[in-house]
Amino acid sequence: MRNTMIFLTYFLYVCLLLALAKFLKRVCWTPFLLQYKLKKQGIKGPSYKFLHGNIKEISAMRKQSMAKTIPGLFHNIFPKILPHVHTWTNLYGKNYLNWQGSQAELVVTQVELVEEILSNKEGFYPKLCLKGYAKKLLGDGLSSSEGEKWTKMRKLSNHVFHADSLKSMIPAMIKSSEVMLEKWKNYEGEEIEVFQEFRVLTSEVISKTAFGSSYLEGKNMFDMLMHLTLLVSRNIHKIRFPLIR
Repeated sequence: MRNTMIFLTYFLYVCLLLALAKFLKRVCWTPFLLQYKLKKQGIKGPSYKFLHGNIKEISAMRKQSMAKTIPGLFHNIFPKILPHVHTWTNLYGKNYLNWQGSQAELVVTQVELVEEILSNKEGFYPKLCLKGYAKKLLGDGLSSSEGEKWTKMRKLSNHVFHADSLKSMIPAMIKSSEVMLEKWKNYEGEEIEVFQEFRVLTSEVISKTAFGSSYLEGKNMFDMLMHLTLLVSRNIHKIRFPLIR
């Protein structure tokens, strides 16, 4: 009995050491090695920080950016929406490496490379594996599916977005836009929350053209989708550990 206990203790100790070694390899050795190798190839970026990578920096930049008000009619919104990408492309070039936790993220903004990646003729660039709220929001649609499933869905969507199909939607789009503009006449001299108005307009057009319904009939569904979108945006830069939600 005593020998069995000693053996089990030793076994658990070895398993713990192996798990710790695997964890340290993932969050220490691999990120620093990858960062070193890419730097030798000319790909630079913000330094990897233990466990959180660059998530704290990204969150701080976004928080600071969103706290500022855009002055007047200002169309250059890129630095406000993606302040970290704007800052780091200026510092490190059009292509750089940053870290989502211990996960490397190669950011590519060079047009020629973006075209090559999107065409993906050789299949070298797999799509991101969605998890959590993002998976619930986007499901297995065109943006995340691959292979035969993607081919079937692409064929179906080609018909929907064919020029003739889109032309048949124009009257519904015009009607919905006219209703919105007519409502705006009641707010003459007042500020209008344009984001909310265009969100409702988009939902109304989708309801009419895709489901033969209206925004009011599907309001609860659109509100739930909006809530889920907010959850995704709030949690996208948060670190998660296994078994901890």
